[in-house]
Amino acid sequence: MTVFEPPCGPVEGRRDGDVVRVQGVPYAWAARIARPMPFEAWTEVRPAVERAPACPQPQNAFLDEVLGTRWGELPADEHCQRLTITLPGDLAEGEQVPVMVWIHGGSYTSGAGDLAIMDPAPLVREQRVIVVAVTYRLGLFGYLASGERPANLGLLDQLEAFRWVQRNIAAFGGDPGRVTAFGESAGGDAVAHLMTLPEAPRLFGRAIIQSAPLGISRGRARMSDAMGRVASAVTPTMPADEVVALQEQVAAPARRHGLLAGMPFGTQYGHDPLPPEPLVEAAWRAAAPSIEVLIGTTAEEARLFVARVPAVKVLAGLPLVGRFVQRMLVALVTRIVYGRPAAVFARRHARAGGVAHRYVISWAAPGNPYGACHTIDLPLLFGSWDTWSRAALVAGATPASLATAGRAVRQAWGNFAHGRLPAAGAVPGAVRHWRL
Repeated sequence: MTVFEPPCGPVEGRRDGDVVRVQGVPYAWAARIARPMPFEAWTEVRPAVERAPACPQPQNAFLDEVLGTRWGELPADEHCQRLTITLPGDLAEGEQVPVMVWIHGGSYTSGAGDLAIMDPAPLVREQRVIVVAVTYRLGLFGYLASGERPANLGLLDQLEAFRWVQRNIAAFGGDPGRVTAFGESAGGDAVAHLMTLPEAPRLFGRAIIQSAPLGISRGRARMSDAMGRVASAVTPTMPADEVVALQEQVAAPARRHGLLAGMPFGTQYGHDPLPPEPLVEAAWRAAAPSIEVLIGTTAEEARLFVARVPAVKVLAGLPLVGRFVQRMLVALVTRIVYGRPAAVFARRHARAGGVAHRYVISWAAPGNPYGACHTIDLPLLFGSWDTWSRAALVAGATPASLATAGRAVRQAWGNFAHGRLPAAGAVPGAVRHWRL
């Protein structure tokens, strides 16, 4: 066991091979439907050897199959504001290394920072960084305004986590002046929106925005208002499992809003801490000179979703033209929801005086029907063959092929966190990146 003494209070982590894990540390606390407050400091040594709980959430059998996860793998607790720190096991006394703060994805309704597939040990080991994985409130617990219920509670949780890192990470060997925020899907969307806050440059100097659905982040007010009216049925004393059971009913009004319904819960402009929607681009431009950005997508983002649409299944079965039509739909939705908005974000950032890099991840398991789809970056960054071997996402791959592509992606992400990403680079069949 290893004891650290940060300002929050002493914590006891554990050595796990060549990394040290400090797990489930509370960074904030909040009553239901309330803003988070920093967790009160403690004086006795606090064991930090168990994974952080997940926010209560509905089962998602599709994602469990694709990602190889198990619903209930982690205990559920609506007071889930915990973080886990993974650091190299051989840090010298006084050594400080870059810090990467991970915000998990899952459409703001699913996932957790400490899922086994999200194990950052390979990234920590190979790139000599510290990874802080953040768990935050989801769905009805964190992302919908209704009457007196404030919006963006999950985003406010994340903000408290970054503040915690600034106050405490030096005690673990992390450099608070070299913090990279990174997240995938909804996590990437969250990182992008945290950048709009005037405080952001004091919290992180680099941001990796992975597969953020920025194409459906605007024009959501009417949808959110309609959902909020249904959400008024949620009470502060209702059991958490009843809140989760109401989530599908609350999301039902979103179905009338086209592509926006793909992520009914999410950030709401004009609610603390976000600016009004007309001012968000100005806020991103203001942040640009202070935060270096790496933003990108997978090559076939929409391939994860398009094949599940009933009409597309029918089209795909048509002789001769079916596969062509499906490929065209994948390309179109990928461009509208992910690709074009990422390009716009990067260009705006560069024109406003910031440093912007783009990337595309193209790796796919041979013969796999999901191809280089949304979430394919996750097994390239995190976990091992043992944690990913059950995932439909990587079926057809070999441990060696996954490891080789994963090392290339982790190298690029590590170089960025260290401030030494080349102006351009590529590993064929895995990843390419370039600076604007």
